[in-house]
Amino acid sequence: MENIDFDFWMFIAGLGIFLFGMRHLEESIKGLAGRSFKNLLQRFTDRSWKGILTGTAVTAILQSSSMVTLLALAFLGGGMIGLKNALGVVLGANLGTTFTAWIVATFGFKMDIADFSFPFLAVGILSYLFLKTRPFLMNLGGLLIGFGLLFLGLDFMKEAIEQVASQIDLSSFASYGLWAFLLLGLFITALIQSSSAMIVIILSALNAGLIDINQAVAMVIGANIGTTVTLIFGSIGGTADKKRLMLANVIFNCLTGLLIYFLIDQLVYLVYYFFNVKDVLMELVLINTLLNLIGIVLFYPFLGVFRNFLNHRFISSAPQGETLYVKNITPNVPDVALKALDKELVQVFRYTRDFIRESFGLGERDKNRESRWRKIFSSASGLMKKYEKIKRLEDELTAYYAQLQEENLSKPEAELITSGMMGLRSMIYAAKDIKDVIHNILFMIESEDPLAQEVLERLRRIVSLRLQELDELLELETPKVIPVHWMDENNAFYNETITWLYKNIKGHDSKGVQVSTMTNVIRQTVSSLNNLCNSMIYVKFKKETAVDKVTG
Repeated sequence: MENIDFDFWMFIAGLGIFLFGMRHLEESIKGLAGRSFKNLLQRFTDRSWKGILTGTAVTAILQSSSMVTLLALAFLGGGMIGLKNALGVVLGANLGTTFTAWIVATFGFKMDIADFSFPFLAVGILSYLFLKTRPFLMNLGGLLIGFGLLFLGLDFMKEAIEQVASQIDLSSFASYGLWAFLLLGLFITALIQSSSAMIVIILSALNAGLIDINQAVAMVIGANIGTTVTLIFGSIGGTADKKRLMLANVIFNCLTGLLIYFLIDQLVYLVYYFFNVKDVLMELVLINTLLNLIGIVLFYPFLGVFRNFLNHRFISSAPQGETLYVKNITPNVPDVALKALDKELVQVFRYTRDFIRESFGLGERDKNRESRWRKIFSSASGLMKKYEKIKRLEDELTAYYAQLQEENLSKPEAELITSGMMGLRSMIYAAKDIKDVIHNILFMIESEDPLAQEVLERLRRIVSLRLQELDELLELETPKVIPVHWMDENNAFYNETITWLYKNIKGHDSKGVQVSTMTNVIRQTVSSLNNLCNSMIYVKFKKETAVDKVTG
């Protein structure tokens, strides 16, 4: 034991090359079809079981459970999937990450893998260096580099461990029991931040005869628990949702691992005799897969209960602010942030719509005709609070927009964000138009001036009609009617109403509502409706420039 000939640097180099290869593989696959995987995750996670299957498949291809978990977190924060379905994705990601072990056990120890890696590296490096003008071929080259480095790193680690295998006596270490190997697997995985790399180390040690199958399984359990350290560190200072997913992953891996730990002998016996697996390496990777499958089977029936439990955790870490979606998403996932921003703009539209509707007393009249005016008067301060909320939303979204601008955005993404912010500006203008004349509207409502009452009735009709049309437009997936003609109708209404008003001022009681006040309310109302239509052109049709309309 004193003169162990262990090529430490070869082993560390092999580990580093393996991890670097996984990084190259992940980045290249993201470049080749990153958006497709994001769309797949979002589209096929409307049920928890779909989330499990999708999380498994995407992780098996991307070879990064951390990345898949990050995407699930982004979709969760953006309100695109629920916590229960996000939990399904996390469970699937844990299963999908075992795919690396299957590749290594199948090919890595049955051929000269260093020679096997050379063609991948040769073609990959040349493609990556000389085909930068062809992004697809460059990313394909990066993919080949990733595979080549995986196998080259594996060969270095395998050779280093084989050199020392005959010189190490683990009998004294083994005397502590299997828990010592569990802690060893946990510690090393937490240190290198990759359960896939740890599984490769365990397979190499098992192949060299350093450890037996029971000790290897204990180390695999430790590796599965140790991989949660990445999420624990990543969740520090994070949002409540991030901490909840972290806690879910820790609970899943710890409970499943500890359960399997007490059944290691039975599980090894089951795989060896029931599945008739004689290859000790294949036996280990099958047990690793079964470990995660058993966890999924145990947790799946209780995902609803688990979700409720998690929702009551980390409440103090919930992000503050008026926004519902963007506050949960970091801007470094721009395409997800864009979808969240779209949903946020829809919310701002609805708040603005409700503010305008309530300012005219629309909706109250059908509820209780006798007390409708008293309700409107008492809600004057409430209306101002609603307007202040809209302004706070504007401030938060503008700040988020500034953060997004600092990211490496594509030209279409930059244009979409700018279009969304222009739409937000139009909504704020629409709310401000009405806010500036709320006191005039309330005065007209309170007065018994028949001319003012007729003007109000006309305004209510146009406001109710336009808001309903905009609502219906908002709900359409692919709207075909751009609301420019509604703006023309608004302007025509303005001219018609002003003409009617001046034709009917003869005999108007001077103690009633001033004509200038009614004119101002008409002008501001039409301007507000035009701004709302304008915002819909930006938000729903993603136009770079909307049509600016003036009244009068």
